[in-house]
Formats: sequence, structure tokens, C-alpha cells
Amino acid sequence: MTIESREIRVDDSTSARPGGIVGVLAVAGIVAALMQTLVVPLIGELPRLLHTSAANASWVVTATLLAAAVTTPVSGRLGDLYGKRRVLLACTVPLVAGSVLCAVAGSLPPMIVGRGLQGMGMGLVPLGISALRDLLPPERLGGAIALMSSSMGIGGALGLPVAAAVAEHASWRVLFWSSAALSLLITVLIWALVPATPARTAGRFDAVGAVGLGVGLVSLLLAVSKGADWGWASGTTLGLFAVALVVLLAWGWWELRSDDPLVDLRVTARRQVLLTNAASVVVGFSMYAQSLIVPQLLQLPEATGYGLGRSMLAAGLWMAPAGLVMMAVSPVGARLSAARGPKTTLCAGSLVIALGYGSSTVLMGTAWGLMIVTCVCGLGVGLAYGAMPALIMGAVPRSETASANSFNTLMRSIGTSVSAAVVGVVLAQMTVRMGGHELPSEDGFRTGMLIGCGVALAAAAIALALPGRPARRTGDASVPEEAPAGSSA
Repeated sequence: MTIESREIRVDDSTSARPGGIVGVLAVAGIVAALMQTLVVPLIGELPRLLHTSAANASWVVTATLLAAAVTTPVSGRLGDLYGKRRVLLACTVPLVAGSVLCAVAGSLPPMIVGRGLQGMGMGLVPLGISALRDLLPPERLGGAIALMSSSMGIGGALGLPVAAAVAEHASWRVLFWSSAALSLLITVLIWALVPATPARTAGRFDAVGAVGLGVGLVSLLLAVSKGADWGWASGTTLGLFAVALVVLLAWGWWELRSDDPLVDLRVTARRQVLLTNAASVVVGFSMYAQSLIVPQLLQLPEATGYGLGRSMLAAGLWMAPAGLVMMAVSPVGARLSAARGPKTTLCAGSLVIALGYGSSTVLMGTAWGLMIVTCVCGLGVGLAYGAMPALIMGAVPRSETASANSFNTLMRSIGTSVSAAVVGVVLAQMTVRMGGHELPSEDGFRTGMLIGCGVALAAAAIALALPGRPARRTGDASVPEEAPAGSSA
């Protein structure tokens, strides 16, 4: 018996107000994404605050990345099995607990545990996107999905200046107490305003598949994110890559033979799903590259000849408009998807990102110029991120929307991890010596920007290869008609 044949049919009607549902879920996604950049202003101070070394302190960032990657596919599958509202509420629990634990932490171990718990909340984004399909009328769906999907970028862009302002003018612990309060508020709002969502499929949770995927992903992402510190040719890095390869191959073998897989690999192999996930990796890469480069350019001393000498807070404020642009472009992307199909929106967004990177060749010398670069890139990211869930949900059965969206979110996360590694290598290799310190050179920053441009063009090429099915013409809905079971599209 196939997964599709066991789909549970329910009444999709809801008496809840669509505006309230969209608002709550979008804010939940933004809060979850805020956790990714929450500690950036503290990175330089963490060794002193936690009485540890700089190398050990970097685990405060890595723990969040790993926890999000491992738990996002799990939460998606649980949402399909037991109802998305129930799992949305469950995702807020580690957000609150992790924030409180970080707020009271006085050493490295509890801080790492707390940051890992915060990362577990990232499942709110794909679960929220999938819940929208269950709860909203078709004419409201396109714009809501675009906004919810963009919340990952919006939260990351807005989190940096907010966190920098709090860290500069108050105790660092206020950051985590504030995130705990926001997470608790989100819990209450979801409980009060988001209706119950039905279980969309029958079956059992694939615990073996969850463990296998978790081990494989942790090995892969640890090797990618720590390879530069450990050495790319070191035994530890190569060993982790080998473990990831073996475990993920074994995981794929298990999933193909399971009656209730964590991720239905036959569905992910459909052309539309496969190419959308591939595009997600490269768009995630190109989205994150400028987020690594621009803050450094803004903060490096003016004595370098290319640094702009801004504080962390000022740098965050110069980058904040990009998050607002992502938010503003979401309804535009939804209308474009409704008129031309989400394939067109994804391709257009990728080309706009490439344009933003390309413009850096003439705009990199001023803060205003860098703000324009980030805003243009943000506009493209908003278009591209909004189109991806529509493409995914147009090619998978309703019984697998949460699982498929969670896997797509995972692909974006892998793209950002690879981006951090590649940009880090480029900037580490192309340096200048100044005042006794090695600093990334101007050529290094320009090379990183050109890599981002090339990767964005690759995303556009992948988008062009997607099957060109038109979107449903129902109001603003940008989710195509559901693919029949067994479709290759």
C-alpha cells in the first residue's frame, strides 16, 4: 500500500480568520529565524563570557545549525502524521526552554545545549507553510506561502541589528530573556488563533530513518562547517565525510524499503521536486554569501582602504532594509506565480540575486552602495523563497506537504552551510597583512561576491529546467494543481 493511498480525507473548511493565521505563523517563522543570528554580536565576547577558548565558543553557533538540520525533517513528518498545529506547539517548547537555559548559562555546556534547543524551533517555518495549505482559502494561499517562506530571510536580516542594539546597550542575557518571551508569546498565539489541523496520513513514525538521517547530516555539516578549522585534509574532516556518505547511502536504502518512510524518496525524485530542492541548495548558498561578506566590509577599519569602519550596530542597521524588502516583495512574487507559474518566479528571483551580486563590482565602496546590493539580493531571495513551497506542494500529495517542505528547508540550510565554508576559505586564502594581523583582502571580498553571482545564475539555470506547468487561476493562489500519484512531474 502506498503512502498516497493512505491519505486521510477531511473537510478543509475553517472558520478562523485567515489574516490572523497568516500573521501568527509568519511571526513564528521570523522568531525562529531570529535565533540563527541572535549570538552574532556576541561572538567576539563569548570566550570571555563563557570562560572558554574561541574555538570552543564557535560551537554556540554550530549547535543551532546542527539541531535545526536534524529536527526539521522529523518535525515535518510528525506534522503529517499527527497534525501540524500540534507539532507547531511542540516546536515552541524547545525555543522557550533553550532561550531560558542560555539566559542563565554561566559556562559553555549549558549554552551549547540551549542553543541546540533553540535550533529545534526551526521546524516552525516548513510546518507553518504546510498548515497554510490546510487552513486558508485558495485565494489567500499564494501570498501567505510567499510571506511565510521569506520569514527565514526576514528574521535573519532583522535579527542582526536588533541583537546588536540589545547587546550594546544592555546585558547579553537580555537577548535570551527577550527571545524566551517572544517564543512564549508565539506559543500562546498559535494555541489561541491557529485552528487544529488534521492528520493527513496514516502510518508509523520512522525512528530508524530519523536516527540515520540525523547521524548522516551531523557528520556532513560538521565536516563542512568545521573543515577550515580542523583542516580539509585532516583525518577528522575526511572521516566525517566518509561517515556521512556511508550513513546517508544506507539511510536511502532503508527509506526506499520502508512502508512509512521519514522522507518518501520516490516523491523527492520527481523532476519538479528534485530540481526545486537542487535550486534551494544554490539559492541558500547565494543568499548567505552576501550575509557573510557585507558585515565584514562595513566593520573593517577605513585604514584598509576598502573597509567602512562602522560599528556592529551600524552595520546591522545598514543591512536591515534587506529584510523589509523581502517582506514587501512577497505579495508581488505571489501574483507573479499566479500569473506565470512559480517556475517563472524562482527564475526571476535567482536572476535578481545575480544582479545584486553583480552590482557590487561598482557599489562596494560605500555603505549606501552595500545597502543597495543587499536590498537587491533581498528582493531576489524574497521572490525565490516564496516560489519554492509552491513548486514543492504542486508536486507532492497533500498527505506529505509538511515532510516535503521540511526537506526543502533542509536543502536551503545545507546551501547556507556550504556557502559559509566556501566564502570562509576564499577570505582566509586571499588576505593582506595590516597592523600585525591577517585581514581578508579587497580582492577576496570581490571574489566572494562573484562566486555568489555565479551560483545565483546556476539557480536560474536549474529553474529553467523545471517543468512548465501553469499555476491555478484562483484568485492569488500560486500553488499548482496537485500532481497525481506516481507522476514524474
